[in-house]
Amino acid sequence: MSVPHRFARRAIAAVVLAVILLGLLAAMHAARSEWNDPYPARQADRNILYAAFMERPKRLDPAQAYNENEYTFISEIYEPPFEYQYLLRPYTLVPLTARAMPVPVYLDRHGRRLPADAPARRIAYSVYTIHIRRGIMYQPAPCFARDASGHYLYQSLTRAQLGGIRTIAGFRHTGTRELVAADYVYEIKRLASPWVQSPLFSVLSHYIVGFRRFARTAARIRAALPKVDGRPPYVDLSRIPMAGVKVLGRYTYSITVHGKYPQFLYWMAMPFFAPMPPEADHFFSQPGMKSRDLTLNWYPVGTGPYMLTVNDPNRQMVLERNPNYHPDFYPRRGEPGDAQRGLLKDAGQRLPFIRRVVFSLEREQIPYWDKFLQGYYDESAISTESFNQVVQFSPGGEAELTRSMRAKGIRLVTGVAPSIYYYGFNMLDPVVGGYSQRARRLRRAISIAINIGQYISIFRNGRGLPAQGPLPPGIFGYEPGCAGRDPYIYDCIGGRLRRKPIAVARRLLAEAGYPDGRDARTGKPLLLYYDTYQTGPEAKANMDWMRKEFRKLDIQLVVRATDYNRFQQKMRHGEEQIFSWGWNADYPDPEDFLFLLYGPNSEVGGNGENSANYNNPRYNRLFNRMRNMENGPAREAIIRRMVSMAQRDAPWVWGFYPKEFRLYQAWLHNVKPNYMATNSLKYLRIDPALRARDRRAWNRPVIWPLWVVLALLALLVLPAVLVYRQKERRSPL
Repeated sequence: MSVPHRFARRAIAAVVLAVILLGLLAAMHAARSEWNDPYPARQADRNILYAAFMERPKRLDPAQAYNENEYTFISEIYEPPFEYQYLLRPYTLVPLTARAMPVPVYLDRHGRRLPADAPARRIAYSVYTIHIRRGIMYQPAPCFARDASGHYLYQSLTRAQLGGIRTIAGFRHTGTRELVAADYVYEIKRLASPWVQSPLFSVLSHYIVGFRRFARTAARIRAALPKVDGRPPYVDLSRIPMAGVKVLGRYTYSITVHGKYPQFLYWMAMPFFAPMPPEADHFFSQPGMKSRDLTLNWYPVGTGPYMLTVNDPNRQMVLERNPNYHPDFYPRRGEPGDAQRGLLKDAGQRLPFIRRVVFSLEREQIPYWDKFLQGYYDESAISTESFNQVVQFSPGGEAELTRSMRAKGIRLVTGVAPSIYYYGFNMLDPVVGGYSQRARRLRRAISIAINIGQYISIFRNGRGLPAQGPLPPGIFGYEPGCAGRDPYIYDCIGGRLRRKPIAVARRLLAEAGYPDGRDARTGKPLLLYYDTYQTGPEAKANMDWMRKEFRKLDIQLVVRATDYNRFQQKMRHGEEQIFSWGWNADYPDPEDFLFLLYGPNSEVGGNGENSANYNNPRYNRLFNRMRNMENGPAREAIIRRMVSMAQRDAPWVWGFYPKEFRLYQAWLHNVKPNYMATNSLKYLRIDPALRARDRRAWNRPVIWPLWVVLALLALLVLPAVLVYRQKERRSPL
């Protein structure tokens, strides 16, 4: 006799579920913590750095790339002649592929050599001669591949020969060759080529002799050549001379710039001035390449410590150690205290330390943060949402990690970036612009009312330093504390800066002709406009805060939000009134910030970066004197006068210098943020054994709930078994 149907179904289902759960338990016990590991198990103890990116890099061609997310990759692949010493501050240029830092030779307008201390007004040209090191080789690449006879394998391809090749891995053979001076010259010519459209064209055309003429000549030659498959042909730029850039030997080249411009060496530490082998440029210009995304923007070719081996920007990008990388060594000296912080333990060791760097696409902050806490990312920024869980401030105002973070061995590294975010007034606007005492008082009143310290506290979790002028810390000419304060906006009380009371701002507003926020002549309320391209919930909170700050003065603020293209158009035509903007240093020199207020660099009429359209003739004259000077007391005195003028005229609400907070796992060594160097990966070192151990400890499977479920299943099955046994006993033989 059989058990009732309902008991049979219950027993069978319970047994099946129990078997599944037992299988899961066995698998989890065998896999330990690998069940939630986003990486293959075989990588657990490998010398691999794990990082994330949230925005797809659009350009990897060093002549075109100019964004931070692009430099993350190309700065590790391409090598300009100079770099920033990793540990030293102030930021110091040192040779990378060059044998030494060049000393400029000054010439007058007749080409006669001048002494090194010649006044800038006599110097017509500065000549920089760069000697590069011998024996530096390019990464393996198909553009260098040759057959047994020495002929290139892939430099004369047709569409038919490309066949089904869709990635660089489709080319079976690779090759390499030595870096030569002509490769650096070739890249400078690419910067001048109209079809490359380098963002540096307008800047360099003012400095490099013959730059614009070369561009016109190259365009004319290209236009005269017949098209290939309907497209413009490849132009061998090495055959077109540029007056100011010359190859002097296999390992030597020179660059001649107009006048005296010491900052030119800083530009030469950027990827724009990295070498480009003509073979690579020609290889990717062949018919059919661009339609398959076989371009320099997709597959860079360099001499750096790493090469891009996986480029899937919708999922993952991978850098691997360049097997041909030349001898390069960790610095032997740093700042005071670096040795105590363990930053000199690897002094003199060969670079790079890490073999592979895996960048995974993370579209959302929350999963990125969770993976960092699980040990699956080696470093992380701190989101606004999680800041209070991670960082606390001591009674002295110092940021420190919470106990839970310290227990994991996570380290917090902070620093003030060489950047500034500010609110600008359009100096061409009839209400907030101009140079009258009335306009100055209005701008100063608004500058006092907008409490930047409060903004930093609310919207940045304290991650910022209220600015007193255009120069951030770390830049020559910056004066900290009360010495560099804006006396129109801040008081110095007890050695500390204090924003002037709102009563002072209201008095200034009345003196400007707007008592209680109304025009004294017409009686109408003062209505001002804030132009922005920001949208979304965070932007709304920001705008609400801005309106509140203006209401302190009884000023009505109207927010005019548009898309970014329309916003840029308004800026170009001077149609904005008040706006917010920012600037990150291209190089660590005061010129790179003070030019943001240089009249001829105005956005309206000059198409420059002076978005406020500030144009003070005295400031302009001092800027022209200061820009070409060497750092020293004389230059510092001029900078102090320029900053004082800008503080008096108040074209900006100075805003803040951002403070960077970043977290690093205990197994990542040699961490010291260098905000000018973008090629820092080669200095980092991983302890894979410690990482594997911590990952296991942080990701132990929690399996007791499954044992509870199994116990409940046993209780569920037991009645069915008992009933079955009773039925069997009562059944006749």
